Amino acid sequence: MRRDAATLPLKRAQGTPYIVLVIVEPSSIGVPYYPTNDFGPLMKGLVIGGLGIFHVFLAQFAIGGGVLMTYFEWLSGKGKLASARKFTSGYFKLLVLVSFVVGALTGVGMWFTSIQTSPRTIGLMVDTFHWVWATEWTFFALEVIAGYCFYRYGDRLDGRSRLFLLGLYTTAAWFSLFWINGILSWQLTPGAWLESGDLWAGFFNPTFWPSLFFRTFAAMAIAALVAALVISASPSLERDEQKELLHRAAQLLAPMALMPLLGAWYLFAMPKDSRSWVLGGSPAMSMFFGLGAGASLLVGLYAIFGLLLRRLYINSATASLLLVLGFAATAGGEFVREGARKPFTVRETLYSNAMTPAEIVTMREKGSVTGDPYPLRDAADYPNDQVRLGAKVYRFQCSVCHTVGGVNGIVHLAGTWTAEQTRLNVAKLQHTKPFMPPFAGTPEELEALVRFIEWESASRPKDFEVTSDPATRAQIKRWLDEAGTAPGYTTAAEKKR
Repeated sequence: MRRDAATLPLKRAQGTPYIVLVIVEPSSIGVPYYPTNDFGPLMKGLVIGGLGIFHVFLAQFAIGGGVLMTYFEWLSGKGKLASARKFTSGYFKLLVLVSFVVGALTGVGMWFTSIQTSPRTIGLMVDTFHWVWATEWTFFALEVIAGYCFYRYGDRLDGRSRLFLLGLYTTAAWFSLFWINGILSWQLTPGAWLESGDLWAGFFNPTFWPSLFFRTFAAMAIAALVAALVISASPSLERDEQKELLHRAAQLLAPMALMPLLGAWYLFAMPKDSRSWVLGGSPAMSMFFGLGAGASLLVGLYAIFGLLLRRLYINSATASLLLVLGFAATAGGEFVREGARKPFTVRETLYSNAMTPAEIVTMREKGSVTGDPYPLRDAADYPNDQVRLGAKVYRFQCSVCHTVGGVNGIVHLAGTWTAEQTRLNVAKLQHTKPFMPPFAGTPEELEALVRFIEWESASRPKDFEVTSDPATRAQIKRWLDEAGTAPGYTTAAEKKR
């Protein structure tokens, strides 16, 4: 049977206890409401997305750094790279400082922002993969323990013990990625989990393997790019030592040339509608996909032809530029991964505004904010109850992806539309922009949202007319019925049949 996210709070209460932050009992329409946070002119997705890209970059540096140091330590033990041990000890100190400390802080920041941005999505992920996440934590703990042991005692150990400790750290770090990758890729392609609810069907989903290979290669490349910067900027290394170390580090960088192929594999493992956003349906996603693929290709080709074949020496400026390209590739990949899920946060289960498909149907009849217990901030500033209702509808349905007048602001997007255009476009929202969920609510709520947008576009006047034309409400109802409650891509496909 298919999982219904609407029952999640009740299922959690009956299962194994764990800490839940703020949760409100489901309302009369079966929806759990959560308090929301306003990040001012920054949309919530930008806050968590920006922090997420930085965190992923650091986490992949930690994983790839283990691979690089294990490889270098093996070369040192075989007598193939005399300066490897000296480099490894210094590089690991940088990894511990940057990845362990800053990575840990950004990891906590990810949880802090995500429970404010989409607590219901996080709740579903924890509920579904509770023990998988616990397993990942054991590998993360082993990674940290092995890392700090090497940091503290590495210089006192013989080569064999150093290699074992680095190998343990690398294995634990990669398996931490393995478990997290299954959870994150499940959001886009839950696969057979949708029907069976089977954990492993969701974990080993259609994008699991392309995503895992993509992240593994990216991790090695990031570590090699950081190594190139450290090597070129190190005053303790001779020029010949630097060139040899750079040549060896480039061997982990060369697979970046395959990233466009891995990206294509990942792209064609996506659902057709998600793939369409990347291939032109969403200009922003197409741009970021091209950015990620192009930056990866440039870095990979430079590593192959410049560092491996011609054994070029690169200075710290060039190394820094390559590292920036690596960060751009990471940003492009993460933006596409997040954006391709639209209009869902968990495909066919939770929309991007944390409502289930079944709840959309109910809200069309009973309203979306009927049971919302949270008051508006500065409620007295609104000119009438209709605008106040519109503000609540905006907060519940729109604010996770939009601001009022900041980044991706509704005033900028809809402020120049006529009232009739706004009513039609919102009523048929999933057809206006298929990567957006259907409007959830009654004709009265939709009209209130339209009036809220118009009031904000008019610079929030003190006096603002209340609209109550029955014919307008009836027209909105007809448009809502015509649009239906299915995602836009689903109804579009049905029309072609």
